[in-house]
Amino acid sequence: MRPIELCDRLGRWSSGRGPLYVLLAARMRQLIDDGELPPGVLLPPDRTLAEALAVGRTTVVAAYDLLRSEGRITRRQGSGTRVAGTPTGADDDAPADPIFLGSLETRDDGVLLAICAAPGEPPPELAEAYARMIPELGRITGDIGYYPYGHLSLRSAIAERYTRLGVPTVAEQVLVTNGGQQALSLLAHALVSPGDQVLAEAPTFPGALEVFREEGAVLRGLPVGLAGFEAACRDRRPALAYVIPTYHNPTGSVLPRLDRQRLARAAAAADVPLIEDEVPADLGFPGQTRPTPLAAYGSSVISVGSLSKSIWGGLRIGWVRATAPFITRLARLRAVHDLGGNVPAQLAAAHLVPQLDSLDVGATLQSRHAHLTTLLAQHLPTWTFPTIQGGQVLWIRLPHGDGNSFAQTALRHGIAVLPGAGLDLTAASSTHIRLHFHTPTPTLTESVRRLTTAWHTYQAPTTRPPTRPVIAI
Repeated sequence: MRPIELCDRLGRWSSGRGPLYVLLAARMRQLIDDGELPPGVLLPPDRTLAEALAVGRTTVVAAYDLLRSEGRITRRQGSGTRVAGTPTGADDDAPADPIFLGSLETRDDGVLLAICAAPGEPPPELAEAYARMIPELGRITGDIGYYPYGHLSLRSAIAERYTRLGVPTVAEQVLVTNGGQQALSLLAHALVSPGDQVLAEAPTFPGALEVFREEGAVLRGLPVGLAGFEAACRDRRPALAYVIPTYHNPTGSVLPRLDRQRLARAAAAADVPLIEDEVPADLGFPGQTRPTPLAAYGSSVISVGSLSKSIWGGLRIGWVRATAPFITRLARLRAVHDLGGNVPAQLAAAHLVPQLDSLDVGATLQSRHAHLTTLLAQHLPTWTFPTIQGGQVLWIRLPHGDGNSFAQTALRHGIAVLPGAGLDLTAASSTHIRLHFHTPTPTLTESVRRLTTAWHTYQAPTTRPPTRPVIAI
């Protein structure tokens, strides 16, 4: 691509806030993700692009390095800088990478989706909740139906649940969102400016990494549980930190109580907002006590929750729990985007939230987990994964090769899996894949059959392919 053509596509890339290299990387990231810079396109050399943009060469080098660390471009001596991926038409038999939209839309080509970890059907309790709320809906008068904060009945139910879990909460501290992903997007928009440092576990939920990148954040990975958090705060002065302390996605680990206290207090001492992702927290197997939320131990903790994993993703109910002034700030941001959520869904959710502890979600997941792990031990005994007591995913380490290339092999055999490289900021998880067990046992049986066939035909590449960013739920 000629420098002048790229400059035209970049537009007013430098008009935002933050370092120039971050703004340049953010605009190029958008062009790549939107397909305007397709896979395989050769980008201008550092010096040539710097001259065309009238910036220093170090700005272009830093932007390219940031995009390379995300897996969006590749840089090789002698072949230049290219957008990552297989060029269109270069290999008609090569399947596309399983990314965000493909992992969310139902497929009709027979490919089993082991990517999007979420219930495949609504439970009967959801229909019952809708039946219970219909009379309430019929009694509404003089109400235009816009609730940027969320409907009071649902906010109150969520606040009562936090109070029962050891975190005294009132409705004014709760904002209802269209799922947990919108909650993360709002938080990223409120707390992150281009060039800000954000601390996250490595590996972690890739959907969170993407919303931070969209705001131009510079992401820094720490071990699961945010080990080394205090030192990182001193060295990096982060804008925020993100952690999944209960049934961590993807490792399934649970942060011990003392570590929770230490982390929350360290965040408060450093004045760093700590986002606690509680979306998997209600997925404990029978006999497991739900740990006390991090918010019980520190004022800097902002909790994010959702019913997408415990009830159904199609309900689109999530929330943020924080201080009342911060919730007001988020509500203003939210009102600009969509004014509020679906009121009937919120009325139904208000009946479901008090039932979360009595639903058999954990028992169903435990049964499916046992089925999947038994089959893997029989047919793929060299694959290893941690023992877990809840959650919905297995974090599998392959004995050889890498997750990216195996994911392509698996897709050719009719199953889409999530390679670990897209979940890890430190590039330390390239030998992993993530599988979920949120589907019925017959589907899990067929999934293992296809995985086994794929593994027996898999040939590890002699050179490691570049990391490609992957979004999944």
